Amino acid sequence: MATPTTMTPAGSVAGPTDTETALDTTLAPPAHGRRGRWIDQWDPEDTTFWANGGRRVAQRNLYGSIFAEFLGFAVWAVWSIVVPQLPAAGFAFTVDQMFWLIAVPSLVGATLRIPYTFAVPLFGGRNWTIVSALLLLLPTAAIAWAVQRPETSFGVMLAIAALAGVGGGNFASSMANISFFYPAKEKGKALGLNAAGGNMGTAAVQLAVPFVIVAGAGIALERAGLMFIPFILLAAFVAWRFMDNLTSAKADYRSFADATRSRHTWIISFLYIGTFGSFIGYAGAFPTLLKGQFPEVTFSVAGTVLSIAFLGALVGSLARPFGGILADRLGGARVTIASYLGMALGAFGAIMALREHVFWLFLASFLLLFTSTGIGNGSTYRMIPAVFAVGAGTGTRLDRARKAAAGCIGIAGAIGAFGGFLIPRGFAMSTTRTGSLEAALWVFIGVYAVMSAVTWTVYQRKGAAMTEARI
Repeated sequence: MATPTTMTPAGSVAGPTDTETALDTTLAPPAHGRRGRWIDQWDPEDTTFWANGGRRVAQRNLYGSIFAEFLGFAVWAVWSIVVPQLPAAGFAFTVDQMFWLIAVPSLVGATLRIPYTFAVPLFGGRNWTIVSALLLLLPTAAIAWAVQRPETSFGVMLAIAALAGVGGGNFASSMANISFFYPAKEKGKALGLNAAGGNMGTAAVQLAVPFVIVAGAGIALERAGLMFIPFILLAAFVAWRFMDNLTSAKADYRSFADATRSRHTWIISFLYIGTFGSFIGYAGAFPTLLKGQFPEVTFSVAGTVLSIAFLGALVGSLARPFGGILADRLGGARVTIASYLGMALGAFGAIMALREHVFWLFLASFLLLFTSTGIGNGSTYRMIPAVFAVGAGTGTRLDRARKAAAGCIGIAGAIGAFGGFLIPRGFAMSTTRTGSLEAALWVFIGVYAVMSAVTWTVYQRKGAAMTEARI
C-alpha cells in the first residue's frame, strides 16, 4: 500500500495544504489491510504537532461529533413532545402510560452509556459515529409508523419509545471519542462544547416538532419522526467524509476499575442524578405537565400553536457552561450545593403555582429549576478531576488519578441519566395516587436537601479531607 501524499488520514481524498504538508511527517501511513480514515500516530500534547495541523483535524472531528450528538439528544427527547399530542391523534392512554412513554427512553439511554463508551476504542470514533447516527433511523421511522395507527397497543408503543434510548447512548461515545483528540489543557473546553451542543438538541426538538406537525392542514404527527431522517443521513455522511479513527484510542479498563473502587465515584454519581438526571427528567416531562395542568394557556406564532416547553431545556443547556465557570472561581462543591437549593426553591414555587393555579409562577419556577440543573451539571463535572487529584501527588500516581477521574465521568454520566426515568415516574405515581403533582415535588425537594447535605458533609464540612482542596 502506497504512502499517502496528503496530510489527511487514510481514505481522505482532499488535496494537501501547507499545514497538512507540515503534519505529514508525523502521521504514519495506514496499517496494512485496514480500510477507512485511520490515524496511526496522534500526539496532541506535542505542541508542534498540535500547531501544525493537529488542532485543525481535532476541530473537524469535534464539529461532526457535535452534529451527531445534537441529533442523538433530539431523538432521545422526541417522545417528550410527541406524548402530549397522542390524544389528538386518537390514542387513549392513561396518564400513567403516557409518563411511561416519556420515561423509558431515559432508562434505555442511561443503560447504553457504558457500552457506548467502550464502542469507540473497539470500532473507531468515526466508524461508531456513523453507526450510532444510522441507528437513529430505527426510532424515528418507528414513530412515523406507529403514530398513524391509534389501534397500536401500549406495549408496542412502549417498545418503540424504548428505541429512542439509542440517542441517549450517543452522548457517552461522543464524549469519549472527542476526549482522545484534544490535549489536556483544551479538553475541558472541547468536551463542554460537545456536551452543550448535545443538550441543545432537547430544546431544538421541543421547539421544532410543534411547528412541523401542524404545517399545512390538521396534525400530521408522523412528521415528528420523518423530519429527522434527512438530518440523520447527513450526520452519517459528515462523519464518513470528515471524521477520523484514532489507532491510539484504547479502552482503559484498569482506570475504569480504579474508578469503581473509589467511593467518590458513587457519591458523585448520586449527586449527578440530582443535576443531570433532573435536567433530562424535567425536560422530558415539562411539555406534558404544561398541557395537563394549564390546558387553557396557548401561545401562537403566525397562527401556529407554539409549545413554550422548549424554554426549560434551552435555559438548562445554556446554564451548564456557567456552572463550570462559577465552579472554577468558587469551588465545585459550593456551586453544586447552591444549585440544589435553587432546584428546591423552584420545586416549592411550582407547588405554590399549582395550589393557586398561576401559570406564570409555574413557568418561572420551572425555569429556575432548569437553570439550577444546568449550573449543577457544570459544577458537578468540575468536581470530578479535583476530587481525584487530592492526595495524588505527581508523576505516575497523578496520571493514574486523572485516568480514574475519566472513568468516574463515564460512570457518573450513565448513572445520572437514570434521573430522566425517575422524575417522570415520580410524577406519574403522584398523579395516580393523589391526583396532583405536589407529592412528587415534595419528594424531589427532600432528595435535593439530602444531596446538598451529602455534598457539604463530604466536600465542604470543616475538617473534611476534601475541604482544604476547595473541591
